[in-house]
Amino acid sequence: MEALKRLKEGVGRARQALRSGWRELFNRSSGALTRFEDGARSKVGTPPGKNFPQWSLLAGETWETAKAVIVRIEVPGVREEDLEVSVLDDAVVLRGIKHSEDGPAGSRQYGLMQRAFGSFQRSVPLTQDVDRKHPEVSYRDGVVTVILQKLHPTPPRP
Repeated sequence: MEALKRLKEGVGRARQALRSGWRELFNRSSGALTRFEDGARSKVGTPPGKNFPQWSLLAGETWETAKAVIVRIEVPGVREEDLEVSVLDDAVVLRGIKHSEDGPAGSRQYGLMQRAFGSFQRSVPLTQDVDRKHPEVSYRDGVVTVILQKLHPTPPRP
């Protein structure tokens, strides 16, 4: 009976450590870990299910010059026409849909599936006072670049 109690306690500690690790990964990723919605996945020909990821990493970076703030987000496998960029009061928001290249649902037997499909939204916080009404948006080689002019040009902060 004592061994069973120790086993349950050990499993509980392991679960808590795993939850804590995932929470830290999510928090440190600054939103780069992005959820892909199930509903859209089934519409684009990828069957929903336990074997298909619902999360994917949409890595990004921001930097500034004396006159602008630049935001870049990697969106591999997403077509330009399937993307929408908006600038809100406190963030650049990228919405889109990543379509599966599969044929009809169930036409493949996967040995490994680490790519997420469906609709997504990725936000990158803005810390500078910028012109949100006139962003310069470009897309090249699976990378979205947004350039926002500073309202009050200042040297980049270290």
